[in-house]
Amino acid sequence: MKDKKALIGGLSFGLTSATITTIGVMTGLAAGTDSKMVVIGGILTVAIADSFSDALAMHLSEESSIARTEGYYLKSAIATFLAKFFFTIAFIIPVLLFEVNNSVIVSCIIGFIALGFLSNYAAKKNGTSPAKAMLEHWAVAIIVVILTHFGGLFIESVFNG
Repeated sequence: MKDKKALIGGLSFGLTSATITTIGVMTGLAAGTDSKMVVIGGILTVAIADSFSDALAMHLSEESSIARTEGYYLKSAIATFLAKFFFTIAFIIPVLLFEVNNSVIVSCIIGFIALGFLSNYAAKKNGTSPAKAMLEHWAVAIIVVILTHFGGLFIESVFNG
């Protein structure tokens, strides 16, 4: 049972982080550059650097919260890394298939669907309202998309002004 909790926690964290971080990076880079190569480079950077960072953060977070076995920490960290890495990499597919701005829209839709499923799962598991959980999590994603879009536009105006 503990192994399952470690895996579910790592997968949930990794998928959520992959979704929010990747659609944010994609939105900002697309707004600032309109370049497939730059957006794919950003996605690959997130897949590598942020996946390792999140896995280590999950490991340290679990270590500092409750005394569990080293195997639990490791499973949680590995699940976080794998979920974050592979779900992030999957966002390259829309960039390859569509024009940059359309790939961002498709990726946001995919991300919001994933967040909806994760929110629904977590809410049902905890006996809370799935609709409320989804709206809260989607609100965070919307804020990230808006801020990174305008951040990308601002950076583009400063450097290409």
